Amino acid sequence: MKVLLIYPEYPSETFWGFKHALKFVRKRAGFPPLGLLTVASMMPDDWEIKLIDMNVKKLCEEDIKWADYVFISAMITQKDSARAVIAQCNWLDVKVVAGGPLFTTGHEEFSGVDHFVLGEVEEIFQQFVKDMQNGCAKRIYSSEKRPEITSTPVPMWKLVNAKHYGSMPLQISRGCPFNCEFCDIVIMNGRVPRLKLPKQVIAELDAIYETGFRGAVFIVDDNFIGNKNKVKPMLLEIAEWQEKKGFPFTFTTEASIDLALDEVLMQLMACAGFNKVFVGLETPSAEGLAECGKRQNSACDMVASVKKIQNCGLEVMGGFIVGFDSDTPSIFADQIKFIQETGVMVAMVGVLNALPKTKLWLRLKEAGRLLSTATSGNNTDASFNFVPKMPREKLIAGYKEIVQAIYSPNNYYKRLCAFLREYRPAKIRRKVRFADVMAFLNSVWYLGLLSDWQTKKYYWKAIFKTLFKHRRAFPEVVIALIYGHHFRRVAKAITKS
Repeated sequence: MKVLLIYPEYPSETFWGFKHALKFVRKRAGFPPLGLLTVASMMPDDWEIKLIDMNVKKLCEEDIKWADYVFISAMITQKDSARAVIAQCNWLDVKVVAGGPLFTTGHEEFSGVDHFVLGEVEEIFQQFVKDMQNGCAKRIYSSEKRPEITSTPVPMWKLVNAKHYGSMPLQISRGCPFNCEFCDIVIMNGRVPRLKLPKQVIAELDAIYETGFRGAVFIVDDNFIGNKNKVKPMLLEIAEWQEKKGFPFTFTTEASIDLALDEVLMQLMACAGFNKVFVGLETPSAEGLAECGKRQNSACDMVASVKKIQNCGLEVMGGFIVGFDSDTPSIFADQIKFIQETGVMVAMVGVLNALPKTKLWLRLKEAGRLLSTATSGNNTDASFNFVPKMPREKLIAGYKEIVQAIYSPNNYYKRLCAFLREYRPAKIRRKVRFADVMAFLNSVWYLGLLSDWQTKKYYWKAIFKTLFKHRRAFPEVVIALIYGHHFRRVAKAITKS
């Protein structure tokens, strides 16, 4: 069997695409397709397998003609590219197998797919393979079971060139104990966190290490601290591995705000090499938090919690939302103030969207407020798929006001200063690598010399402030300045739309 794995292209202007930042480190894409690489390891040994990541390499007609089957996986934001790939496969008469988040919650929208493998594949994939080999495969394979992931194989890293990517992905757990109204994680992965075994995680770290990659590893868990009792011993194992290897990786992950309540956990993360954590802060409005069921946020002082996390050496990246039914016109100024006060450099602000089959989607559908069953999946493109309580024009204008304000060079620099006042990086000796030096030199060239006067002014203020007062935070500041360039470009595209 000849199988071609295809990962569709992301839209050019997305928050997490980091398109405008990647040129500083001479990379083609943010990270490779972990799901497809994992599924590849579940395929029979005698199959020929190739992978085309369209964010790295152009898909050619010859690639598709080579294959007996095309396997495609995608996130919602990749759906336009996915449709084009499916259409091309249909035209060339090559069978298509589709799975992953986009299809798990929205396969009804897609024609031209021969077989869907929906949900978590550990318990259903081998049956699909067997049926496919016997010529009796069904159109849809799905399971509502939440399989243990203690037998999930190491991804097939040989299918990609690690040099093309800014970071590498690793999954340690699935599931989140919370049930926020707008979130589809519990639909796909459930509310009971399931973890891999420490030996599995170490094996995956070894596999990434053997590719030659050194740098940022993204732990893709939707809530890394969902099961704190199991995470803590895992962190001790990771820290020991990092020590032996000379700390080749830094880790980024996602966690709920209650991380701030466990200082031991935060210290363990910092000692293991974690330096960034994405937290869904959402809104400073108590009514908005109550509306979306974000009880973990309602139970704490979010500004104080963010600062506490930063105090432990973890930079907080934040997700923010406008468009809740309870939002009033004052929410836009409140969000700007909230973001500036927390010192969250990477602030992803989006308009609320109803993801398929979420509690929000069901509520709005029942109320007759859904404009479409679909969503772009890119919550920073100022689009929404339901009738909001606030007038549409006012909501879009307010949203654009936020992104324009928080990524202005002046406000970004102020937020950097607020961050540096709180940030206490872990005392870990990391090697300065050639890629780090090139990123800094490129930032000097593009931001310190070639950019507009405002950008240059605040770039050099940030560099000198860090060198004289916060030297240990210098790598994080350089990255933040490069990210700021990317976010300003995305914000500019949003405000022009």
